[in-house]
Amino acid sequence: MTLSRRTALAVPFAATLSTALSSTARAQGSWPARPVRVVVPFTPAGTTDVVARILCERLQARLGQPFTVENRAGAGGNVGSDYVSKAEPDGYTFLMQTISSGAINYTLYGDRMPYKPEDLAEVGLVIRVPNVIFVTNSLPVRTLQELVAYAKANPNKLNIGSSGAGTSLHVTGELLKMEAGINMTHVPFRGAGPMLAEVMAGRVEVAVDNLPSVIGHLRDGRLRPLAVTTKERTPALPDCPTTAEAGLPGVEATAWFGVQAPARTPRAIIERLGAEIDAVVKEPATKARFADLGGMMPGLTPDGGTTPDTFTAFVRAETRKWGDVVRKSGATVE
Repeated sequence: MTLSRRTALAVPFAATLSTALSSTARAQGSWPARPVRVVVPFTPAGTTDVVARILCERLQARLGQPFTVENRAGAGGNVGSDYVSKAEPDGYTFLMQTISSGAINYTLYGDRMPYKPEDLAEVGLVIRVPNVIFVTNSLPVRTLQELVAYAKANPNKLNIGSSGAGTSLHVTGELLKMEAGINMTHVPFRGAGPMLAEVMAGRVEVAVDNLPSVIGHLRDGRLRPLAVTTKERTPALPDCPTTAEAGLPGVEATAWFGVQAPARTPRAIIERLGAEIDAVVKEPATKARFADLGGMMPGLTPDGGTTPDTFTAFVRAETRKWGDVVRKSGATVE
């Protein structure tokens, strides 16, 4: 049989393509073949860091390769998120994303955002947690309504801290001020650690934080909790009322933490890691660790878990929701 010139040229091309596809399939099938980085866009010791380290410990045990946390803080999570959005999409760099840099900041920073939602691909939601409003022990208030009354009697004299401009904690504080009709000066910090130190020292009187990073200080009495921002009380801090019980039902916010990847990461790797994350969050030991910190399961699937597709839909809905909150509250990063 005689091959035409076109057919003859097509044969080696097809063979090359087949070899390339087979190599890609083998690479994905053996993933991970070396250590994996999970970038945390905030400082160590905060909730994002704590959640990432618990997750990485379990993923390392399940997948047989090191999963290491790398902290890249700044700009309300934008620095680390931007770094991952531009990283090589080879399945060895991931992001522990948050409600802040994964939803709120797109509206809050507007044209100054260094990356877009489509620059990142969702892998799996890991945990949802309440925010908690608390005060320094030297402030003479013991309930949220007492705080509101004190702030009204002392306008612009209170500082309210957060772990960074643009975080869900910042926006929750803005919601509190808007719903209660009070004025407090927002003081952003580069992470939860520095903020908590200033509140315990009494130099910042009021603060909002994710429950996991502050729960130890609340339990041992070094800080005084006033309310959690979820619809129901958390078993991790059962005596602390909700904002609705305290008379401010409009101050409702649930923070979340999930894994994203550079947008062009192979789908096979995203699905593999997504399945592993789903398995980890359902492990009894992991569920118990997260619950002790006040965390809740993802809840994106009927069995309480997560998938890449359900996490994608969740992030899009959160981006719309918090965009509206930012616009209505007038929150800024200035």
